[in-house]
Amino acid sequence: MSSGLNPEIALEPSAPKLIACPLLIGERGALAAALKKAKLPIEDIETPGRLFWRFETVEQVPVGFGGMELFAREALLGSIMALPQVRGQGIGTAIVASLELEAQSRGCRSLWLITMSAAEFFNRLGYAKCDRAAVPSAIATTTEFSTLCPASAEVLVKRTA
Repeated sequence: MSSGLNPEIALEPSAPKLIACPLLIGERGALAAALKKAKLPIEDIETPGRLFWRFETVEQVPVGFGGMELFAREALLGSIMALPQVRGQGIGTAIVASLELEAQSRGCRSLWLITMSAAEFFNRLGYAKCDRAAVPSAIATTTEFSTLCPASAEVLVKRTA
C-alpha cells in the first residue's frame, strides 16, 4: 500500500522535515504502545479502513504518529501525537500538515477531529469548535466518535474548500 503522503514534509525552512511511513494492519504495535502511554484510545486501531503513519526524521528517528478515516469528502483525523521527547519542536504541526495534505489529495474538503485535551493546539492550526449535531453521519457513526470519545470531548472541524 502506498502511503500517498509526501515523503518529506516541512512547513517552513526551520520546521522539521518528516518522512511518513504507512502502518499496515498488524504493524501497529508501536502505535498502540504510544497511544496507551498517552492515555489515548487504542481499541479501533486495527479496524479496516483506518489509515495510520509513523513519522520519522530524515535520520530515521521515530517522532510521532497520525491517522485518519476517509468518507468521500470528509476525513476524521485521529491518533495524532508527537512522542514526548520531541514535543515543542514543531513535530505535531508537521504531522497535522501532512495528514491535511493527504486528505485533500484524496478529495476531502472537511477535516474533523475529536479531542479531550488538545483543542487549543488544533485551534492554532485553523480548526474551529463544532456542535456535535452538525457532524456528518459518516463521522458521527465511527467508533471513535460514537463509542471511544466521551460526550465531553470537543469536536473540531477545518474546511479546506
